[in-house]
Parts: sequence; structure tokens; C-alpha cells
Amino acid sequence: MKSKSTEIAKAAIKLAVSTREEEKRLIKEFEKKNIKSTAVDIGGDLINSIPTIIERALVASKKTGIIREEHVYEGAVAGATKDAISQVDSKAMGLNFGGKIGIARYGEHLVVCIFISIGLLHLNDLAIGVGHRSIPPID
Repeated sequence: MKSKSTEIAKAAIKLAVSTREEEKRLIKEFEKKNIKSTAVDIGGDLINSIPTIIERALVASKKTGIIREEHVYEGAVAGATKDAISQVDSKAMGLNFGGKIGIARYGEHLVVCIFISIGLLHLNDLAIGVGHRSIPPID
């Protein structure tokens, strides 16, 4: 891979904007390239949903083997997720949203992407945010 962090960011973004069928195919594709990945649906009122979003990212990351249940890994996922949320929160503040988180990891590069559709009557808006962390590789 040319730029690992860029390639991993692309993987997380693709997962976040994918349908469920596309997601399954992408995860298998990434697996062949030694990229661990997962995605999880999110939604609700953004401010009240922040703890749930971070929790879902953590649970999905542990469940799929992207990270181990250790402080440094959990902190990296939580921090990258919080960074991604902070990039979309000004658009979604006080409004309901639905979307997906894409998470990808290769070696020391971990990327979390959040893609949301924000409901405002019949006028939906879209937002995307990406967070990156560098963490120790898992042996």
C-alpha cells in the first residue's frame, strides 16, 4: 500500500457509506489485504447518542478482532470516534439522524468514519467525519 493511513481511511469511508450487502463484500475484500474492518448502524438525537455511538464502535471493534480489550486500543477507538463525531456535530446538533460507522485497521493505523443523514422535515442533509489513530500492532 502506498500510504497506509490514506488507504485505511478509504476502507473505513467505503464501509460507512455502503449498503449491508456491499458491506459484507467489502469486509471480505479488505480481509484479503490484511485490513480488519467492521461497520455498525447508528441513529437518534446526536447529543444524546454520543455515548452510544462510541460504545457501538468499541463493541464492534472488539467483537471483530480489530482491537484487543486493552486501555490503549479502546482509547484509540473512542478517540477516533469522538474526532469523527466532532466533524459532523455542528450540522446535526439537536436534530435526528441515521447512519453508519465504518472502522478499518491495518497494522498501526486505525480509522473510524461516521456517515450520517440528518433529518429536517423532508429536507435531509448529509455529513461525514473521519478520525485516525496510530496504535501498537496486535501480534
